[in-house]
Amino acid sequence: MPKKAEQPASFETALKELEHIVSRLESGELPLEEALNEFEHGVRLARQGQQTLQQAEQRVQILLNDDDASPLAPFTPDAE
Repeated sequence: MPKKAEQPASFETALKELEHIVSRLESGELPLEEALNEFEHGVRLARQGQQTLQQAEQRVQILLNDDDASPLAPFTPDAE
């Protein structure tokens, strides 16, 4: 039976953990089964982070909807 993952304390904590997982995977030194487990955990963290960001965006939109002088514009990040 798979063990239940604990929720990260915060978005920032989850992001740091995800960065650590990426570093470990990029090193190429993990055995296959451990690499797969780390990848699976990283995907869960990424999804949680994406959900957190979407919720934050919704909150901002709700706050700005109350102010007609602040029209909303879609966010487009700078190309890297």
